[in-house]
Amino acid sequence: RRPRRTHFGSEFAGRVEDVGSGVTEFRLGDEVFGVGAGANAEYVAVPESGVIARKPTALTFEEAAALPDGSLLALSCLRPAYPLQGKKVLVYGAAGSVGTAAVQLLAHHFQAEVTAVCDTKDVEVVRSLGAQDVIDRLRDDFTKSGKTYDVIFDAVGKHSFRRCRRSLERGGIYISMDLGFMYHVPLLGLVTRFVGSRRGTLGLGRYRKEDLALVKELVDAGKYRPVIDRTYGLDEVVEATRYVESGQKTGNVVLRVSDQA
Repeated sequence: RRPRRTHFGSEFAGRVEDVGSGVTEFRLGDEVFGVGAGANAEYVAVPESGVIARKPTALTFEEAAALPDGSLLALSCLRPAYPLQGKKVLVYGAAGSVGTAAVQLLAHHFQAEVTAVCDTKDVEVVRSLGAQDVIDRLRDDFTKSGKTYDVIFDAVGKHSFRRCRRSLERGGIYISMDLGFMYHVPLLGLVTRFVGSRRGTLGLGRYRKEDLALVKELVDAGKYRPVIDRTYGLDEVVEATRYVESGQKTGNVVLRVSDQA
């Protein structure tokens, strides 16, 4: 009955302390970032073929550690809506880790027309990321505005296809990061593929090495930046986790390990 996983965390950034005999891509002392199981620790072991790349030189370790999770999940979850260039895309939950990543990727990489939905306190932050229109969800309901979109991306899994359907253009798609009530979203994706003019589907989040390389390129080009709400020491991991689970964070929360994150 005990948790099977006793080591938490997925994103990391730091210096390479040791390499295996067959490793050719990285050397001792290289500054890297990426995704690895149990990253909330002083050391993490990652295969060379895993989701790891050299850290963008302009970023601190804390900033680099906040990059992979949201950006890689946003990239993979948005794939069912490709191509995205020129499309009208609404991001619901635009102030979270995935949401802030999706807004930037859509606006600066995919060149989509982005509408973002978030809480009042996050409106200006989200607008600064490139959203052309920002809706305060505590004041306005986008489903009652009469506006329609080619893509609605529910980055927090708090909405539903039923409520969003009338806000989709014919041929539009609703993508959710949550399985939905009674895990119905996968079935919804199958049914709407053959029935009706609007689709609903589950966004399948994946961490891919090639996507991490893309994010690094975007950071280096000034088209993407990490959004960090708070930074905690490693000994404050419980407090940090409580804050994340409160649902109030904007972007990411980072753990600091001495001079690395």
